Amino acid sequence: MSSSNLVPNLEKLAARMQGELKFDSLSKTLYATDASVYREMPLAVAFPKTEQDIQLLIDFANAYQTSLIPRTAGTSLAGQCVGNGIVVDVSKHFTQILEFNLEEKWVRVQPGVVRDELNRFLRPHGLFFSPVTSTANRAMIGGMVGNNSSGTTSIVYGTTREKVVELKVLLSDGNPTVFGQVSKKEFDEKCTIPGLEGELYRQVKMELSDPKNRENINRHFPKKSIHRRNTGYALDYLMETEVFDETGQSFNFCKLLAGSEGTLAFTTEIKISLDPLPEPVDIVVAAHFESITLSMKASQVAMKHPATAVELMDKIILDCTKESIEYSKNRYFVEGDPMALLMIEFRGQSLEEALGKGKALVEDLKAAGLGYAYPIIEPDLTASAWALRSAGLGLLANIPGDRKAVACVEDTAVDIVDLADYIDEFDRTMVTFKQEPVHYAHAGAGEIHLRPILDLKKKEDREEFYKISKASAELVKKYNGSLSGEHGDGRVRAPFIPMMVGEENYQLFRRIKATWDPSGIFNPGKIVDAAPMNTSLRYEEDMVTPEQDTLMDFSAVGGILRMAEKCNGSGDCRKLPTSGGTMCPSYQATRNEKDTTRGRANVLREFLTKDQQPNPFDHPEIKEALDLCLSCKGCTAECPSNVDMASMKAEFLHQYHKTHGIPLRSKAFANIATLNNLGGKIAGVSNFFLGNKFTGKALKSILGVAEQRELPAISKVSLRSWFKKNYSSLPGKEKVIKTIYLFADEFTNYNDTEIGIKAVQLLKKLGYEIILPEHEESGRSALSKGLLEKAKKHADANVRVFGKLVDGEHPLVGIEPSAILSFRDEYPRLVDKSLVEDAKKLKFHTLMLDEFIGREIVAGNIRAEDFTSEPKTIKLHGHCHQKALSAVSWSHKLLSLPQNYVVETIPSGCCGMAGSFGYEKEHYELSMQIGEMVLFPAVREADQETIIAAPGTSCRHQIADGTGRQALHPIEVLWDAYRG
Repeated sequence: MSSSNLVPNLEKLAARMQGELKFDSLSKTLYATDASVYREMPLAVAFPKTEQDIQLLIDFANAYQTSLIPRTAGTSLAGQCVGNGIVVDVSKHFTQILEFNLEEKWVRVQPGVVRDELNRFLRPHGLFFSPVTSTANRAMIGGMVGNNSSGTTSIVYGTTREKVVELKVLLSDGNPTVFGQVSKKEFDEKCTIPGLEGELYRQVKMELSDPKNRENINRHFPKKSIHRRNTGYALDYLMETEVFDETGQSFNFCKLLAGSEGTLAFTTEIKISLDPLPEPVDIVVAAHFESITLSMKASQVAMKHPATAVELMDKIILDCTKESIEYSKNRYFVEGDPMALLMIEFRGQSLEEALGKGKALVEDLKAAGLGYAYPIIEPDLTASAWALRSAGLGLLANIPGDRKAVACVEDTAVDIVDLADYIDEFDRTMVTFKQEPVHYAHAGAGEIHLRPILDLKKKEDREEFYKISKASAELVKKYNGSLSGEHGDGRVRAPFIPMMVGEENYQLFRRIKATWDPSGIFNPGKIVDAAPMNTSLRYEEDMVTPEQDTLMDFSAVGGILRMAEKCNGSGDCRKLPTSGGTMCPSYQATRNEKDTTRGRANVLREFLTKDQQPNPFDHPEIKEALDLCLSCKGCTAECPSNVDMASMKAEFLHQYHKTHGIPLRSKAFANIATLNNLGGKIAGVSNFFLGNKFTGKALKSILGVAEQRELPAISKVSLRSWFKKNYSSLPGKEKVIKTIYLFADEFTNYNDTEIGIKAVQLLKKLGYEIILPEHEESGRSALSKGLLEKAKKHADANVRVFGKLVDGEHPLVGIEPSAILSFRDEYPRLVDKSLVEDAKKLKFHTLMLDEFIGREIVAGNIRAEDFTSEPKTIKLHGHCHQKALSAVSWSHKLLSLPQNYVVETIPSGCCGMAGSFGYEKEHYELSMQIGEMVLFPAVREADQETIIAAPGTSCRHQIADGTGRQALHPIEVLWDAYRG
């Protein structure tokens, strides 16, 4: 039955479910891809709330010959979450920690619990769930079970399979079942149960008691010395139980289900064993090598030491980190230009103990002539070093153009004694394909994530995709390794399973699947009966990438569509507020895939690629997907692929307005500087109307502003007027330290004049000469509303003014982060071609006020003795654009200057206001919800003596509306502390 004919049945199913069932174009587009290279439009997307919902879905799939594709974070690299059936997303509602037993060290959870969130719950009890993947801040336990995830510490703790104690599942007939350890006697009793559950036990007993099957498994499965072996179904683990081997352990079907990728049953609850927290002090030896081969030999030396992780990054990955705003900061330990770098972790009860272990390895490496540099990273910096390594997958997407590092041979595992030879032979094989492989992964576990660089839009590269994968499978088989170590078989490796385990074992897999899932409703085409691995890809064969004419310049990445294509689906934008960072605030509040950077990029890619309309941006699906984007710029820095959603949203709105016109509210906000200038001429009258209960309410109603918001008052005098009148008479030092140009942004000029005045007065007293030229507004409000022609006019004018004045000795300094940082971010991509070079030069000499003062403190030009020694406590909230394009540490340094000022940076992301976003009535609730995630509670917890500081004007308004507390700009705090 076609999908269109099923719509009435889907509507009936949706009415019966407590959760949601969506089959609109937007929802299906969002779930047509995961982190793999595959794309297939699903029939529908389900968000079940209860086990009964999933039973209804199973009944529907059986009745209408469709399938269920289980999904949690959607970070699978092998296409496990892609299919044409119903994608069942349990990440939104199946998120509870159900039961915890401290004495027996286990926890029972639903599959949508995030791995790092679980460990935050467990940490106070001295326990943790030990498998740790690079996606641990968004990877969910259900997905980790499905793929049998391992991660960096598997050499100590093993894989997820070893941790699963029990699974509550729904079988393909809809019946709930709990699988756990059973003795031989209990196993025999299970074999007598009527129905499907009993048949499962009967079948496995028959198949694994067959001497021929046992011989085939022993002969053709990967070496048992490879603990990351995850090719096909884990029948070798079941064969080692006491049912089939008197010396074996208890039988547990969980060993089979772990790594089965949702193809056998639907998991609703997971009971996992826990480990004591690792020793508290960690250090990392960052060993540098001149070749991959030497690093592989060194990994064998490292494994003779008590290392808890041995991880590899090669030159290609390391070079990608140079271009990342966020991760270039974490390269501090890289010496020279290594071809390979091994990161080897050691732990101890003390720093001395951990360092002793690390130094012993260094001595052995030197004695073996392996490596040329061995910096040891101490505990305060190890997290940032591991962040560099964890970002590797996403950073690969930054390779310019359509050729990308493709996940297809990235999950192979061999015995560590074979690793160096295997890598050498693999690299020689890649040379025959004219490839320079990318090496990245778990060297200590014998697993290397190797990636060829391919353009999957081209027919010849799609053929190479298959040929390289086949050659890799043949090589892995030669070493009796595992084609899948932790990423699973999915669609990309499943076609090679017969080669890897032999045809007889493959047919055994098919019989197992047929018994568990006779109608093929559970994630078909994964592990067995897979389609050719180079079909159903994200891009159509020999497609020509459409070129869109944009006002903003996206040529550095090949156009706006290629900016969207940079997203490889790694899902970093799905991390939760407790993980830190900014990206992605709307997702953190709604937990909807639509509100991730990934989801928005997928929608843009889909509709801009397949569009047939005169205006390619004229799609309601794109508008809906981008609606809750706050343009915080978190993705600009935190997305490993540097997907710039704020710029794409601005361009989309600009293009969308061409067809639909510019809404009144957008015009008002974009022209706020002009309106404030007019209102400032009669500020008292203007503020009366803005604040009056009746007129203010009417104005809000006309503009669609939330009633709960207070409209910003207009200052009685503008900063520019005050400056002209008063600057020459301000006291200052005889000797001028430096001359700066001040940017009187539209927010400080009209609304926050007092902050600007204090900044000017303080800088003058500290010895700085300030010049305030005539210039236009920043255009920030116009940018946020998509009025790009207006924003461009302001950018052009400002670059013409400041491009001739500003240099390294005479910087441009601004007070409002979002305004001044436009020079650093959008201006070079917005101005006329004739001004681009000036704009690029200007961006390097443009500073936030906090940044400027922080640098002057470092230079010794501003000293603590000029400020009070009275103790104060300050809580600081950084601005989103500051976090993405500068650093909150500059505000922290400024505020910490007075000797007894104690500053705590609140670990908040976006405040939720985001310029005009939080004022808009339809966004008000979400805006406040975002504030409540971290920021508001942190402010409320502060006593009244604690100063709340925030550089951003919208942040200060949000704090006032959400907590009733007045937040100060850092310069106000420093002004109050000045005693000169």
